[in-house]
Amino acid sequence: MSSFSSDLTARDYDVKIGDYFNRGWEIFKQKAPLFILFTLLLFVIQVIISALPYPLGSRSDEPVPGGILNFAFNVVTPALTAGYYFVAFQLARGRDAVFGDFFQGFNKFLPIFLTALISGILTAIGFVLLVLPGIYLAVAYLFAQPLVIDKSADFWQAMETSRKLITKKWFSFFGLLLLILLLNMAGAIVVGIGLLVTVPLSVCIIAAAYEDIVGLNSVAEV
Repeated sequence: MSSFSSDLTARDYDVKIGDYFNRGWEIFKQKAPLFILFTLLLFVIQVIISALPYPLGSRSDEPVPGGILNFAFNVVTPALTAGYYFVAFQLARGRDAVFGDFFQGFNKFLPIFLTALISGILTAIGFVLLVLPGIYLAVAYLFAQPLVIDKSADFWQAMETSRKLITKKWFSFFGLLLLILLLNMAGAIVVGIGLLVTVPLSVCIIAAAYEDIVGLNSVAEV
């Protein structure tokens, strides 16, 4: 394990939920139109894919199952959603951000994809077996993707570092995620339109927690 992993898992910290919501809002509102536009883009893509019987470009005499396009989108989804973190971290560092920055996840596609895949599989197995292990891992892997994005950790190092760090205050993080879930439920009430705000805001809140507990790499390091 690298020195940064050892340092992180050895430190003590407090989970300041109210501060994270306030800081997350500060980050979000700096580029709220961009966050909303990107969320809308992802939503529109999902709607279009779900409405297509076959992928675009397939020949009528050689139909391709519509699931292939959906599968391809699922493969790139981790890199796309990682864009929220890339932009949130840039804004948290005091840097500017443009719409194209939401696609920076493709620069670290493999570790981001593997982190999402392996953590998802392990969490699913936990739910199938006894449910509680799945809940534990779903919370414990909260910082895995941010560690890949900010610290350039490999997928297993990021997952284990996140798990060991968050386990120290697991119930506090569980409470944080419950509040974020309620936030998105409230966003869904308004015909789902509120999710255009609450989804990216949720990531900004997690980014704020990561910034406080782990610490972002400096601009020079980036």
